[in-house]
Amino acid sequence: MAWFEDSEDATTAFVEPVVIMLILIVNAIVGVWQSAIEALKEYESDTAKVIRQGYQGVQSVKARELVPGDIVEVAVGDRVPADIRIVKILSTTLLIDQSILTGESVSVSKHSDPISQARAVNQDKKNMLFSGTNVASGKCVGVVVGTGLSTEIGKIRDQIMHTEQDKTPLGQKIDEFGTQLSKVITLICIAVWCINIGHFNDPVHGGSWLRGAVYYFKIAVALAVAAIPEGLPAVITTCLALGTRRMARKNAIVRSLPSVETLGCTTVICSDKTGTLTTNQMTVCRMFTFGNESRIGDASQLKFDEFEITGSKYAPEGNVHHEGRKIDCSEYPCLVELAQICSLCNDSSVEYSESRHAYEKVGEATETALVCLVEKMNVTKVSKSNLTNHQLAMGAPESILDRCTHVRTTGGKLLLTSELKGEVLRKIATYATGRETLRCLALATRDEPPSYSHFDLKDPKNFKDYEVSYVCYFSLHVDPQIVILFLFFTIISCIVLDVRRFKIEQRL
Repeated sequence: MAWFEDSEDATTAFVEPVVIMLILIVNAIVGVWQSAIEALKEYESDTAKVIRQGYQGVQSVKARELVPGDIVEVAVGDRVPADIRIVKILSTTLLIDQSILTGESVSVSKHSDPISQARAVNQDKKNMLFSGTNVASGKCVGVVVGTGLSTEIGKIRDQIMHTEQDKTPLGQKIDEFGTQLSKVITLICIAVWCINIGHFNDPVHGGSWLRGAVYYFKIAVALAVAAIPEGLPAVITTCLALGTRRMARKNAIVRSLPSVETLGCTTVICSDKTGTLTTNQMTVCRMFTFGNESRIGDASQLKFDEFEITGSKYAPEGNVHHEGRKIDCSEYPCLVELAQICSLCNDSSVEYSESRHAYEKVGEATETALVCLVEKMNVTKVSKSNLTNHQLAMGAPESILDRCTHVRTTGGKLLLTSELKGEVLRKIATYATGRETLRCLALATRDEPPSYSHFDLKDPKNFKDYEVSYVCYFSLHVDPQIVILFLFFTIISCIVLDVRRFKIEQRL
């Protein structure tokens, strides 16, 4: 339309269109400038140990080079490179941490036997290793049956890629507002142009009906441009960014800006626990052993020595406290024996990741917590005498107590009577059912156990670990994620905003 202007006003006529175009281009750039986050990539394994024809032994190849039919070997600490059918287990047990796939917080025991169910879910496929999961304990050999998008975690990624993203409530409201505003502006512009039809032949337009029509059409278009809020996307983005910044100060990280507004429309929050509300990193926080009795053999004089451990997560940073003061664990014989059991009855370790600048577990979460405890205790035991064999046991307190005949004290061993067993169970109940609701774990040992020929190593339930001595009791907890504070903030925000709530009484 600038071409219809007079020659002396031609340059000025192009100023407004150019400015409007620049504003629209800037708003378009702001609207499409978004980064995609591929969270599933970090769960892919980089390398794999493969046994192939023509090569002696095991060779290391890139995980993306695996093909169905390859024979792969995995051991404790490895990340499974593909979906693998277990052929042979090379250790006593095989435990897999598949929490990233199924959400199971406890490591799953695997075997090589066939599954009778034709349509078994992933949790029931005990003879399968899934890509991206971690080997918590054991070693095995298997055959690759799925790679890439054919794996279970690959199928999840494929579904995410083809999922149509629903618009947020804010986006729906903006679309409705834009549609209604466009209709109103169009009607007003048509009305303005039609009202001035009688003025198309005015002398001011040179008596030309076409020039008059173009002139009033430009007025209508200018009115439409003035009525359209070109800066609305930038204003909304700025407001959401300010909200995100305020939430970031409260340690609540928001990946998507529209999520800030979506929280105001939330009525029901369904969240996973493992790795979402919690860090999936167990830590020993409290424990107790049996102190020295005044008269050997008198269980009534037996007391409990309770200890508290500071520090959280897998970082071996913290101290052991007894009765409110920091102690040297080497001065407590029971703690020295405790550290010995935790170190030897363990297949896990802790490694520092340079890329993530954090300590990570290699193995099972529970055993990793015990490794961190030993690091914090910092005890050393040197014995030059002729040592005999020892049997070590670790498990649920009730199960360990059923296998115990004595309790280990500072002064030696004491017969485990029914009264003493009841006292121990009541003490455990205060830890397990109290305000903190801690996870329970007990340790025991046996001097001069029978020969290995008396053990059935295929099934841990058949281990002949009876007649052992109860040593100590652990309480473990899992640190909450920072996101749990954000979740509480969300719930409070939903109540304050008086959003629609379900009538629970009617549903009940």
